[in-house]
Amino acid sequence: MSQVPWSAGASLPALRVPPGSVDAHHHIYDARFPYDAHASLRPPPATVADYQRLQRKLGLARSVVVQPSSYGTDNRCLVDALQQLGTSARGVAVIDSACTHADLEDLDRAGVRGIRFNLSRPAGAAVESLQVLAERIAPLGWHVQVHALGPAYLQLEDVLSRLPVTLVIDHLGRVDPASPDRDRILAVLRRLADNGRTWIKVSGAYHDTRTGAPSYADTGAMARDWLARYPERTVWGTDWPHPSAVAGEKVLPDDAALLDCLGSWLPAGTALERLLVGNPSQLYGFDAPVTG
Repeated sequence: MSQVPWSAGASLPALRVPPGSVDAHHHIYDARFPYDAHASLRPPPATVADYQRLQRKLGLARSVVVQPSSYGTDNRCLVDALQQLGTSARGVAVIDSACTHADLEDLDRAGVRGIRFNLSRPAGAAVESLQVLAERIAPLGWHVQVHALGPAYLQLEDVLSRLPVTLVIDHLGRVDPASPDRDRILAVLRRLADNGRTWIKVSGAYHDTRTGAPSYADTGAMARDWLARYPERTVWGTDWPHPSAVAGEKVLPDDAALLDCLGSWLPAGTALERLLVGNPSQLYGFDAPVTG
C-alpha cells in the first residue's frame, strides 16, 4: 500500500471495518479556495482525491467533511468537496449571523447537517451566538458541533445544556489526561451526555495524549470510557489530514494504527457496526450503506 498524504505509516490496518463504515470527521483543503485572512492555520492542500486514497486504505465507504478554521465562514471548499464525494458524504459548516435562510437551505441541499463552533482556534461566530444560531438551524434538523479545549467546558455547561438541538463534542472533549481539572471537566461532559441529546466524537486521540503512540493509553482510556457509557451516541473519525500535526504542532499520526486502536477501545459486546455504521447514519442522515 502506497503512502497516503498527511498520514504516517504505509501498512494496512488489521481491523476490518463493516460495509458502509463512516469516517465522521475529516477536512479538505484545496488551493482553489483562499484561506480566511485571519486564519492562523494554513496547511498545504489535502484534496478530495488525497482523502479518497485514505478511504481505500482503511476500507471506509462514507464520510463527514468538517469545515476547518482556515476557511472561516466561507464554505465553498466544503460544498465543492461534498459535490465531489456525492451521496457518500455529509458536511458540517461554519456560519455566523450573516448567513441567510436561503444560504442555510443551499447548504442543506449540499449535504450539510450541522454547524461547528471552533473555540480552540476561533473561526466564525463567537460563543455568544451559540443559542441564536442553534435556534436558526433547529428547523432543519441540524446539530451543533463544538471544538473547545477541555477547561472551556467548565464555563460552557449552562449554555450547552440549553441548546434546542443535538450537541456533538469534538475530539473526546480535548481533555488533558494530566490536567488537575480532568475529573471536573469529564463530569461536565458526562452531565451533558446524560441529557440524551449529546454525542461524543471518539477522534483525535493524539491531540492531548501524554503517553503517545502507538496505543495512546491515556486518551485511549477516555475513549474506552465514552464507548462504554454511551455506545448509542458515539461516532468515530480520522481527523485527517491532522492539520495541527501538518502545522508542526503535533506528531503526524498513522491512521491505520489509530483505526486499530479503536478496535482495542471497544468494550466487549459493543458492535463495531453500530459505531461505524448505525450511529453516524442516524446522526448525519445517511441512507442505506454504500458499499462500492
